[in-house]
Amino acid sequence: MSLNENDVRHIARLARLAVPDAALGEVAAKLTRIVGFVDQLQAADTAGVSPMAHPLDASQRLRPDVVTEADARDRYQQNAAAVDQGLYLVPRVIE
Repeated sequence: MSLNENDVRHIARLARLAVPDAALGEVAAKLTRIVGFVDQLQAADTAGVSPMAHPLDASQRLRPDVVTEADARDRYQQNAAAVDQGLYLVPRVIE
C-alpha cells in the first residue's frame, strides 16, 4: 500500500499532529515503508502457532495473599483536613 501526501495530511489530522507541508513527502515515504513491513509480517504463516503472552516458558512468582499490616485508617484520618464516614473530603475541582 502506498500512501500519498493527502493520506498523510488525513492521518496527521486524526492524530492531532502538525506535519509541515515540506515534510509531507518524506513522512509519506516512511509510512509507506512501515505499512509495507506490516504487510510482510501479516504474510507469515501462523496457522500452527498458538497465542502466547510471553515468548519464554516462565511463570509469575506470586507472594502469599496475607495481611501484613494492621488497619490504621482511623489514625491516618486524624491528620486529614476533612473526613466523612471514613472517606477523605477534598475541594471540588471540576465544575
